[in-house]
Amino acid sequence: MSNEHKSTEMTQAELGELLRIRREKLAELQNTDNDPFKQVRYERTHYTTDIKNNFDEMEGKIVSLAGRMMSKRIMGKASFADLSDRYGRLQMYIKRDVIGEEEYKAFKKLDIGDLVGIEGEVFRTQKGEISVIVSKLVLLSKNLIPLPEKWHGLKDTDLRYRQRYVDLIINPDVRDTFEKRSKIVREIRNFMDSRGFMEVETPCLNTIPGGAAARPFITHHNALDIDMYMRIATELHLKRLIVGGFEQVYEIGRIFRNEGMDTKHNPEFTTIELYQAYTDYVGMMDITEDMIVHVCEKVLGTTKVTYQGVEIDFSKGWKRMTMADAVKEYSGIDFMAMDGAQALEAVKAKGLTPEKNKDSWGDLLAFCYEEFVEENLIQPTFITDYPVEISPLAKRKPSDPRLTERFELFVYGRELANAFSELNDPIDQRGRFERQVELRNQGDDEANMMDDDFITALEYGMPPTGGMGMGIDRLVMFLTDSSSIRDVLLFPTMKPLDK
Repeated sequence: MSNEHKSTEMTQAELGELLRIRREKLAELQNTDNDPFKQVRYERTHYTTDIKNNFDEMEGKIVSLAGRMMSKRIMGKASFADLSDRYGRLQMYIKRDVIGEEEYKAFKKLDIGDLVGIEGEVFRTQKGEISVIVSKLVLLSKNLIPLPEKWHGLKDTDLRYRQRYVDLIINPDVRDTFEKRSKIVREIRNFMDSRGFMEVETPCLNTIPGGAAARPFITHHNALDIDMYMRIATELHLKRLIVGGFEQVYEIGRIFRNEGMDTKHNPEFTTIELYQAYTDYVGMMDITEDMIVHVCEKVLGTTKVTYQGVEIDFSKGWKRMTMADAVKEYSGIDFMAMDGAQALEAVKAKGLTPEKNKDSWGDLLAFCYEEFVEENLIQPTFITDYPVEISPLAKRKPSDPRLTERFELFVYGRELANAFSELNDPIDQRGRFERQVELRNQGDDEANMMDDDFITALEYGMPPTGGMGMGIDRLVMFLTDSSSIRDVLLFPTMKPLDK
């Protein structure tokens, strides 16, 4: 094993020496007209898994592979090394009598981390290891910074996120997570397309941030000399398309919110929002459940997953509860039997103090839900019938105008999806926007702004519509057993090192 891999720790002096040696090796190659950075193309015939998975038919065949050398064991006239490509690893057997004396000397000077192309015959060693006996080897790119033997693991997750490229080189499990993420997104698209939905794209820059209660990022458009906002949701543009006659639309895209960061939140993240005319929030519950079941079966081959040591069963038949029933079950407070004053007394009796200007019946119901219910919702659960105060874009429930036809999907105590029977009454919508503007004027910078153009769109007439938004990052977390959102984002937002 190369000396640089004898220890996971390395002094700055030792690192500096290795860096110097590698640059000297590069200079030597360049001076002898063997500059690896001049290589522009390498034709390979197979990947490592092609050979491992089909050895019986591959044995004895000449193949061409390319990848990164991840280990090297010099043993006199013959040596072994591991080649890593996008799918896996395969052993290389380099024998002086086969590759040639000069080529063997050149191989011995290679470093772990170098990118190489090889040609040779597939065989199995006496110890049973599927390998390629190398007859030709080409250095395709020089590694100038030594790879760590073990990428610091939990001791330095911050460095793993900052240098994801090294994380991906060293940790196959990390690559597997992001390959699964790609498959999850692909299967969401396949599901939506199979249901007749059309994928669309809407603006990331807006003159009014809308569609969610969130603080936006503000930028400035020089040519127009106006402030603009990175989108906090795709909702209002997608509903404009429903008005225009596209009856089934969806968008998968980045959302930007100027908020805190933790294991569940990143300033930019990915959602899917979908809207369908002539259905309601019950229809959205059905499509949400069907979509996630489809993704589980296609990507994982099962609807039962283990997340942080807890089995989550995504099989069809998810529990459905109203918010009021859930609060009654977990706190004992029966909001449906109380008016606003009685609800306030019941909340205070629990030792809780609601926020200023958020002590209406609906605000108190939502407050108690967050305090007593959310953390208990481990298995997939639809919580329905949210109060109108916290649902400015959802249609009122005909049987109780204090409530709206809205649900949120909770898994492991976390919100995964949010959906409405969409409000299509422009007069009611204007009134709710006006209340949001009042809250904003009182200092709530997450409250909605007035969007007159959206009101105008509704005045042209929007059919009864169901809509749903889901956090794709959170779904990926559940399906890959990832504890932090940073584990499912290739390049999460990081605080600069000099701050």
